[in-house]
Amino acid sequence: MTGVLSGRTAVVTGASANLGQKFATALARDGADVMVHYNSDHKRDQAAQVAGELTGLGVKAATWQGDLTRVDRVTALVDATLEQFGRWDILVNTAGMIVRKPVAEFTEDEWERMFAVNAKIPFFLMREAATRMADHGRILNLITTIVAVTAPTYGGYAGSKSPVEHYTKSLAKEIGGRGITVNCVAPGPLKTSFFYPAETDENIAWLKSMSVNGDIGDPDDIVPLVRFLASPEAKWITAQTVYANGGLVGTAS
Repeated sequence: MTGVLSGRTAVVTGASANLGQKFATALARDGADVMVHYNSDHKRDQAAQVAGELTGLGVKAATWQGDLTRVDRVTALVDATLEQFGRWDILVNTAGMIVRKPVAEFTEDEWERMFAVNAKIPFFLMREAATRMADHGRILNLITTIVAVTAPTYGGYAGSKSPVEHYTKSLAKEIGGRGITVNCVAPGPLKTSFFYPAETDENIAWLKSMSVNGDIGDPDDIVPLVRFLASPEAKWITAQTVYANGGLVGTAS
């Protein structure tokens, strides 16, 4: 699909590493200019390196730092994108956090922080997109396969991701007449620095046993799905949650 996104601009949150970096690179390879968002100051050099690699692919790229749990910073990110690139066509909500523990052990601060990152950020970015994204745009929200799994110790994490499915369905109806699609991508466990710190060896072995090939996924396994859903060809797919998990769990409507 190289070149199919030429002339379009993507905002990718959490784009300095892991899935966000891979999505930003894939969209750039398809011709999109990219705003590389990152949160922490210690990731400044990483984000700059990503942006440099994207410009090496022949597109425009810029970096922007901000804590998007603050709504004023969400607005500022969109302002900066429009000032830098002149338009906004694609949003990939990748930033997230996980606290994995029994419900009985959660603190209020942990709950509030996780919901702020996993539910509040995508909601208010989608609010901005509702009025400021160009027609025929694409909104992709990264959630998790765990929203469809009955398993202990994931209640807080899955609970903070599940509202995004409902935001997605509603917004898809509200702005679909402008040709904008809104979808969720729900990966299974992936070999990333986001996944491993939250898991025990025992749980990793269990997750591996649930897949069709006895392993967990690679981040590159998710990239083709994001590329497709961000493309013009995906115009008839909206208000959906697409699971990519190696058969760990399936869903039925």
